[in-house]
Amino acid sequence: MEVLSSWGIDSDSRLYFRKNYAKYEFFRKPLDFFPDHMVSLSSETNGMVDHSQLIQIFLNSSTCPQIHGYLHAKEQTRKSWKKFYFVLRRSGLYFSNKGTSKEPRHLQFIADFSDSDIYTVLSAKKLHGAPTDYGLCVKSPWNFCLQSTKCSSTRDLKLLCADDEQTRTCWITAMRLLKYGMQLYQNFIQPHQKQKTSPMRSISESSLVAMDFSGQKGRVIENPSEALSVAVEEGLSWRRKSCHRLSGHGSPSTSQGSLSNLGIHLTQSWFHGKMSRDEAQRVITQQGLVDGLFLLRDSQSNPKTFVLSLCHTQKIKHFQILPMDDEGDVLYSLDDGHTRFTDLIQLVEFYQLNRGVLPCKLKHHCTRIAL
Repeated sequence: MEVLSSWGIDSDSRLYFRKNYAKYEFFRKPLDFFPDHMVSLSSETNGMVDHSQLIQIFLNSSTCPQIHGYLHAKEQTRKSWKKFYFVLRRSGLYFSNKGTSKEPRHLQFIADFSDSDIYTVLSAKKLHGAPTDYGLCVKSPWNFCLQSTKCSSTRDLKLLCADDEQTRTCWITAMRLLKYGMQLYQNFIQPHQKQKTSPMRSISESSLVAMDFSGQKGRVIENPSEALSVAVEEGLSWRRKSCHRLSGHGSPSTSQGSLSNLGIHLTQSWFHGKMSRDEAQRVITQQGLVDGLFLLRDSQSNPKTFVLSLCHTQKIKHFQILPMDDEGDVLYSLDDGHTRFTDLIQLVEFYQLNRGVLPCKLKHHCTRIAL
């Protein structure tokens, strides 16, 4: 409301809201967000720390892992950018004026996050002439300088940019934890605390077991080989039922029934139509580089085929989905025909339950947004 009240009546400014699946992901997988080469721990931990301890050290008001590495900084009153070695500590952000030295006499203060805000910069390369598009900025009540200790009273942004997305994510996550750490942690654990007190039964993956209902009574399948064969048989049965469903709507042939479902995926929120590889990577990155975030799109290089763009270990991979002819039916596969589906919806639903040839299951679909 404070931002809106500052705009004029005829202002063209707009607010956009989008999902950010990575907002609390660092609490679950902190080591994915903090590479070893960017983190230094205090002598109290003797360099030994596990996943849970890393976050606890961030939340401890008296300690903090030291984040360090190179960032490009836009020089004041100039359009040029220069590379510096930065260090993030509990007391604030610093850069070294002598190589990678961390000695106090070589570190120059940049910002204190108790009264500074952190932002992600969109189109840093195009709008600000940055060396890369992985921009971020710090906004302080005062303007700070890299080359001089003299600072003016203007409220300029300090523009920075990293060499890659993982580096930028590490810096921004660490800054968020320093500024809002305990509040973020409370927001993260609150839904889990409600689940513990809820009488509803958990349906987590750990509570699911293979069952055999072929006899008079159901039984738990303990033999892994038997469980696999049952799963394969269920998959084949699922496919046969789907084919029957597609051909059983009064169509003169199975082929026509299948063709009538070729466009059924167009109504799905995970399908983004004509989209380039670079655009897919940009949209996924904006909604959080978490395992299982995905979208489907038309292939730009191979017409009549589709591409599954999937995030895994903060990297985006692309898998081609090929249409195949099976005695007049059009089926889809992304593993060279070993597993085939009657439509893209069935394909997505299958890989939401089974990893198959993918590096991870499909968990979160990337929503269509316009910025």
